[in-house]
Amino acid sequence: MSVPQPPEPVPGARLLFSLDAAVSHLNHGSFGAVPIGVQRAQQRLRDEMESNPLRFFTQGLIDRITHARRHLATFLGADPAGTALVGNATTGVAVVLGSLGLRPGDEVLTTDHGYGAVAFAVERECRRTGATHRVLRVPLTATDEEVVEIVRSGLRPGRTKLLVVDQLTSPTAKLLPTAAIVGVARERQVPVLVDAAHAPGMLPTPVASVGADFWVGNLHKWAYAPRGTAVLAVAPPWRERIEPLVVSWEQPAGFPGNVEWQATLDYTPWLAAPVGLYTLRSLGVDRLRAHNAALAAYGQRVVGDALGVAPADLPHPGGPAVAMRIVPLPPGVATTIDAARELQRRIADRLATEVAVTSWGGRGWLRLCGQIYNSPDEYDRLAVRLPPFLAAA
Repeated sequence: MSVPQPPEPVPGARLLFSLDAAVSHLNHGSFGAVPIGVQRAQQRLRDEMESNPLRFFTQGLIDRITHARRHLATFLGADPAGTALVGNATTGVAVVLGSLGLRPGDEVLTTDHGYGAVAFAVERECRRTGATHRVLRVPLTATDEEVVEIVRSGLRPGRTKLLVVDQLTSPTAKLLPTAAIVGVARERQVPVLVDAAHAPGMLPTPVASVGADFWVGNLHKWAYAPRGTAVLAVAPPWRERIEPLVVSWEQPAGFPGNVEWQATLDYTPWLAAPVGLYTLRSLGVDRLRAHNAALAAYGQRVVGDALGVAPADLPHPGGPAVAMRIVPLPPGVATTIDAARELQRRIADRLATEVAVTSWGGRGWLRLCGQIYNSPDEYDRLAVRLPPFLAAA
C-alpha cells in the first residue's frame, strides 16, 4: 500500500503562530497553540483589566462572560443556558463528580482509554464517598458495535451512577461511538459524562451530536482559544443539581453563573476565545479539519513505515476529521508512564521535535497530530531520525 498523499500546505499558516521555528511541533493535542491575533486580543483585555481593575470586574463583566459563552456554546451545538465556562476539561469533570451525591455501594464506570487525570479525579471522589471505580477494558481494535456491547454488558442499573467515556481518546486517539453509548446508557437510566477534551474545533457540533447528560471539552486545543478555556454542558434535568467547586457571590444565580464566577479569576481567556473561533472560520472550518486529518494520516504512515510497522497494524481513529494518530513503538520501548515521559523529553531535546509518547496496554505509543502550521517534511524528518535514535537509546 502506498503512503497517502499529504494535503497542500496552507499558505502563510505558520506566520499565524509564534511557535519556535527551530522546533517541529507535532503535538498540538496536548496544549494547543494560540494564534497571534488571539494572543493580542487577550492582551488588550488584560490591559483593560489592569487599567481599572474595579471597573473591569464590577461593571458588565458577567454580561461579557455570558456573551462569550453564548458564542462558544452555539459553535459547539450546546444550549448556552446549560453551558458553563470552566478552566479546563478536568475542572468540569470535578464539578460533575462533586454534584452526583455518590454513596457507598455506588460505582463510577470508565474505560481504559480515559485520560489519567480524570481517572485520578474519579478515584479521589470514590475514596471520599465510599463509592467504587470500575474500569472497562476496550481493545484498541474494537469496532463501534463491539465497544457499545462492552459498555452495555458493563452497566449495572441501580448501582452504576455515572459512566465516563471519551469522545476522542487522549492516549489512543480512538473516536468512540459516544452517541450510541449514550443511547445504551439512557435505556438503563445511567447518566453519562463525555470527556471531549479534543472535540471542540476538531469535530462538528460535538455536543448536539452526542446528547449526553454531561459534556466537557477544551477550546484551547483545536479551537484556537487561549489556554484556560473549556466548557461544561449539562442536560436540563441536572442543572439545578450542579454544585460549583468554589462558592462565590453568584451562588444564588445557580448554574451556569455559579460555576463560572470565581471573583478575581482571570477571565480574559474566555473573553478572547471567540476570536479563536473567528480565526478558525476565516481559515475555513471544513477545509482545516480535512487538512489536519490528512496530515496526521500521512505522518502516521511515514513514521510507521520507518519503524517497520505494517499498515494494517496502524490504528485508525474511525473518523474523517480526526487529526491525531498513534504509532506503536518497538517492543520494550516506553512501556511505563515514566519511561514514556522520559522518551518524549529526549525526543524534544535531541531531535527538536515535540510529540506525545504514551504508555497504554503495556506498550509504548507515539502520538502525532496534524495542524495547519505543520508541513509534510516535518514528519519525513522524524521518520528518518527516529529509528536510529530509538536503536541507540
